[in-house]
Amino acid sequence: MRWSVGIETEGDRVLSREEVVELADAVAVSSGIATGIGTSRYGAQLLVQAGTRDEAITKATEEFVRAVATAGLPVYPIVRVEAMSEDEDADEDGDGAG
Repeated sequence: MRWSVGIETEGDRVLSREEVVELADAVAVSSGIATGIGTSRYGAQLLVQAGTRDEAITKATEEFVRAVATAGLPVYPIVRVEAMSEDEDADEDGDGAG
């Protein structure tokens, strides 16, 4: 099943446009998008294949950590993680059975 996982960190300095663009490039391999220009937070929304929410969060977090290292960003503590399966998304849109 496909999961959309959002991960956000918070640190002690404002990130530049260039830094977040580097993160965006690094998460693009996971159909990801990056956020955080001009704030002390940065994050990403990643798509992963997983059987459970916990597995999706683990996979996305590993990919996020890799992307942060690739982008050369400072390592900040993760302050938010959210995961939504494609089935849950369809239900919220009124397209699912549930």
